[in-house]
Amino acid sequence: MGKIIVTLLLLGAYLFGSDAAHEGSTDIVQRTVNFLIFAGILVYVLAEPVKNYFVGRSTGIAGELERVQERLRESKRLKEAAESKIDDAMRFASELSEHAKKENKLLSDKIMTQCDHDLETIQKQSNALMELEKRKMVRETVSEVMNDVMNGGGAALDKEAMTEILKKKVA
Repeated sequence: MGKIIVTLLLLGAYLFGSDAAHEGSTDIVQRTVNFLIFAGILVYVLAEPVKNYFVGRSTGIAGELERVQERLRESKRLKEAAESKIDDAMRFASELSEHAKKENKLLSDKIMTQCDHDLETIQKQSNALMELEKRKMVRETVSEVMNDVMNGGGAALDKEAMTEILKKKVA
């Protein structure tokens, strides 16, 4: 149908074209009709491609805008997820710090208890060793005194003499 209309319009332009310039009259009407026919043909031929171009361009722009919006939503979602992970990490770090402080306190108390126990044991051993050394010294002193008494002649010693001998040995 469109081809028939275009053919009729072109045929009309050919038929109405005249040689009025040779006769000396003006052909303004025929030229106006020819221009209107030419403009109609241009509109008919170019209207659909131009309309399709602008519709396609609008659709492309809308699609690009939608992709940008989707990327924006995705980046916001990733940002929120990252912030959530940061909050979780901060919470975990504070819990870990508290746990480490508690464990440090327990270990410190345990070490102090062990040190106190070791100190008591060393003190008991020291006291026992001192007691043992005292007994050893007393035995040696008694042994020396007895040797001196035995070597000194067998005379009976009274308490005062025995005390004097012991004082000399101890001093």
